[in-house]
Amino acid sequence: MGVFIKICGITTKEQANEIAGLGVNALGFVFATSPRKVSPDEARCIISAMPPLVSSVGVFVDEQPDTVRDIVDYCGLDFVQLHGSESVDYCKALAPRVIKAFRIRDERELQKLPAYEPYVRGFLLDAWSTKAMGGTGTTFDWSLAVKAASMVNRPVILAGGLTPVNIQDALSQASPWGVDASSGLEKEPGYKDMTKVRDFVASVHRMSMS
Repeated sequence: MGVFIKICGITTKEQANEIAGLGVNALGFVFATSPRKVSPDEARCIISAMPPLVSSVGVFVDEQPDTVRDIVDYCGLDFVQLHGSESVDYCKALAPRVIKAFRIRDERELQKLPAYEPYVRGFLLDAWSTKAMGGTGTTFDWSLAVKAASMVNRPVILAGGLTPVNIQDALSQASPWGVDASSGLEKEPGYKDMTKVRDFVASVHRMSMS
């Protein structure tokens, strides 16, 4: 199996379909405060027009669980990606569609992962930043992704500042199950540079086959 590819921060139907056509596995829709935020109505419209077998992932930050459930049902989301300080019990309440994101500052952050393992489908590791909960365009020590994968029996998805320029190094160093890119593929927040997206996806596919 090749490396799973998720492109996040999708805001238009046109780009969703164009990116889906490149052979990605999932598209992400941000419902938290962000320049890439979409409304449930916008996301529902985009998701309803997506081709089959491409997963839709809703990104939330410390939202009320009932609100998350309502948006999942209304939009037809396949998974939720929790990017805040959500607890183990919070993830348990939303299982089994949960991907839990952790912003990695150092190895100590990894000690939290095993407690979440029974209630999540995978872990997403992003760069820690004081500026925002995600989409900052910064990277972290990729060797920590290798360490994380040795600590849990769930897929590890690498995020944080991934671009067409650094993706081959990231895959070589971290060997993640999947990758998630957003701000590193943009012309402006919420609008992707399709040349960068194509180059990024092609690089991942090449590395997956090598």
